[in-house]
Amino acid sequence: MFDVITIGSATKDNYLISKFKLIDWPETPLKKAIVLPFGEKMGVDDIYSTVGGNAVNASITFARQGFKTACAAKLGVDAAAEELKSRLKKEGVNTKLIAYSKNTPTAYSVLLLVNGERTILGYYGASNTLTLEDWNFKKLKSKWWYLSLSGESDKIFRNLINFAKENNIKIAFNPTGHHIKHKRQEILEALKDIAFLVLNESEAAELTGISFENPLKAFQTLDEWTPGIVAVTRGDRGVTVSDGKFIYTAGIFKDQTIIDRTGAGDAFGGGFVSGLIHREKLKKGKDEAFDLEDIKYATRLASANATSVVETLGASEGALTKEKFDREPRWRDFEIEARPL
Repeated sequence: MFDVITIGSATKDNYLISKFKLIDWPETPLKKAIVLPFGEKMGVDDIYSTVGGNAVNASITFARQGFKTACAAKLGVDAAAEELKSRLKKEGVNTKLIAYSKNTPTAYSVLLLVNGERTILGYYGASNTLTLEDWNFKKLKSKWWYLSLSGESDKIFRNLINFAKENNIKIAFNPTGHHIKHKRQEILEALKDIAFLVLNESEAAELTGISFENPLKAFQTLDEWTPGIVAVTRGDRGVTVSDGKFIYTAGIFKDQTIIDRTGAGDAFGGGFVSGLIHREKLKKGKDEAFDLEDIKYATRLASANATSVVETLGASEGALTKEKFDREPRWRDFEIEARPL
């Protein structure tokens, strides 16, 4: 049996790196927009080709942490699919749960990178066509699922939740913005069956309807909806976590040089679940609730993994191995405050 199966998107990522012109644009989260000349050719300084997608990114973290990992995603029948499979196999991720579309190409992204931030032009492609018929569900049995469905693939969400519940599979859930926007009520109804929910600040605000200027109120609401652990990432302000008993706050690791923020959310989510699985293994199979030290360990690993990823070009290239996390002094000193709710 697998320790963890990741279910979601797999994409071919192509970076265009240049000193793109930025202008003020208040309608975007960062209040900036990239300006490109219309009707002209424009040179770039550098390019970089890699792989990405929520399921791929998280699976690489799990494999590097030493877990028996499989990626359940859907690809086209094309060169990009071969590159994705090759990378996953190189990382030690099982690819037997990969499904294929004969009619739709592999998902594809072009990323315009400026000083660590990026604009992503995304085509969901085959990832958008995931259906229940793509797998023999019995082969999806695992101790954990890491679930993050892109685009229209969110239509299989409820069925996946039901199967996991019937088979005692713990679900780590990272909803996409598209999923929250179009199926918020479905997500709310499923939260009672989620073991770990990870969101960024804007996603948490949209899901709860509560501004994250008041994080305690937002977490009290989320804790009412789910018995699981909830983590909300807050960019350079760190992360806030609740296990229903304590609220944990942490900043970020110092001295980071941000190269590329792509994949930071997957790195955090995958790192946190990795921390929980490591702590489960220490309990030697005993069905015990996660305690304060378990949550702190998972938060530290998640934050370290996200930091390492944003310091490297690509959405998963910087993902930490367990040995690197355990041995490098840099990852040991991380202040986490825990206060009773």
